Amino acid sequence: MSLRVKYRGSVLTDRLVERITRCVTGLALFGVGISLQIESRLGNPPWDAFHQGVANQVGLGIGTVIILTGIALLVLVWIPLRQKPGLGTVLNALEIGLVANLVLDAIPRVELLALRIPMLLGGILLVALGSALYIGSGLGPGPRDGIMTGLAARGVQIRIARTIIEVTVLVVGWLLGGQVGIGTVLFAVAIGPLVQPLMPRLAVRPRKDQDVAR
Repeated sequence: MSLRVKYRGSVLTDRLVERITRCVTGLALFGVGISLQIESRLGNPPWDAFHQGVANQVGLGIGTVIILTGIALLVLVWIPLRQKPGLGTVLNALEIGLVANLVLDAIPRVELLALRIPMLLGGILLVALGSALYIGSGLGPGPRDGIMTGLAARGVQIRIARTIIEVTVLVVGWLLGGQVGIGTVLFAVAIGPLVQPLMPRLAVRPRKDQDVAR
């Protein structure tokens, strides 16, 4: 029996409540994870080095910059690339930044390296778990991932597009004062191998009795 799944545009709509629940949970974990990594002060992921660098220059909270960056990417990049945002795209643009603002305000500053290292490692693990949950919900890519998929749709290899994007935002973030260090390298090396085995376990599987409506 072939699988038949309901679509609206390019976003899955069967089991919608479960998908939204997983997406919201995953984005919350993602926000907590990047907050822990930022507070470890051992090096941020490329995009968060950028967010922190911009925040340092304009005097806004990192979470607020995350939200504004997501909205800017949707307007300035997604539209020219003709990418169609889904519900998960909008939630991603708003929720991660809101959660990061709350968590960063709540986490006390830690000086001991023996505590900052577990914060870094725990943050990376939470980002991996959150990524698998929200991507696996099938409600649309985040604003930053949409750049990669948009370029890929125009013939740019995904690995090349991803590398160009990540290196660019990392360099700009570093120049603006964002934290770059061992945590940045560890994130880059570990996040893919961590997310890959989690994805098939946490993805929402479509029901077999749904119709296809593209």
